[in-house]
Amino acid sequence: MTTRRNFLAQTGAVAMGTLILPSFTLTSRTEKDLGVQLYTFRDAMQANARGTLEKIANLGITQIESARSQKGNYYGLTPKEMKQVCKDLGMTLRSGHVHMDKNWEDTMQQAVDSGQDYLIVSTMPSEGQTIDNYKKVAEAFNKAGKQCKDRGLKFGYHNHNYEFDKVDGKVLYDVLLYNTDADLVHMELDLGWVVASGNDPMDYFNRYEGRFPLWHLKDMDLAKKESTEFGKGGLPLADILDHKKESGLKYIFIEQEEYADNPFDSMQYNLDYLKQM
Repeated sequence: MTTRRNFLAQTGAVAMGTLILPSFTLTSRTEKDLGVQLYTFRDAMQANARGTLEKIANLGITQIESARSQKGNYYGLTPKEMKQVCKDLGMTLRSGHVHMDKNWEDTMQQAVDSGQDYLIVSTMPSEGQTIDNYKKVAEAFNKAGKQCKDRGLKFGYHNHNYEFDKVDGKVLYDVLLYNTDADLVHMELDLGWVVASGNDPMDYFNRYEGRFPLWHLKDMDLAKKESTEFGKGGLPLADILDHKKESGLKYIFIEQEEYADNPFDSMQYNLDYLKQM
């Protein structure tokens, strides 16, 4: 099974859903603001970006987060084309996962041209699991955050599970949080990986209040360490949704990397599950 991390490695990544929740109970407004991370539909997006976006819109999704692919940041579309296609379908491109590499200046300009709000690095730029490395990465993130802010963008980082490794009694993710400027580096918390790593998202919401404006919402099979449909894994979904205020939540992007059959059926299942809540 191809995991997100392996996929990014295969494409040379160095880098790097959306539900606005005014209250725990889903309302008619929130049902119209459901969003998704497009990595969920990665194969279909690469094969036919426009057609796949149309199918996603037909599910009722209105907010989009893209992910870098073998065809670039927008699956072969130009940034402006991506923006227009989403607009034509009644959707908004809010965020995108990218690489932080030698093309960083161009990546930021593409994000500006696409009209998106957030630019998210989705993997640690270096594999060094040391405190010193995470401090160096934090310094680089602060610089990137300033560059993005100057362009009207918000820079952020998306975790997996390895950031929660401990070194000399310190959790590396905490080192990253402590050494990054909250005004420049906006954390996108992947709730599935937090839980799968044995940690409590609510603990982070309480200790780092307001640091997590973006979430990746996905359930996890904790034995296999794989994502699954809502309600089939170990994610305490109701408890997590009840702590959105402490998080500083603005958007949730639904993501699912593995599926029972296909991503469209799984996403429909997830949307139905949320509405039933």
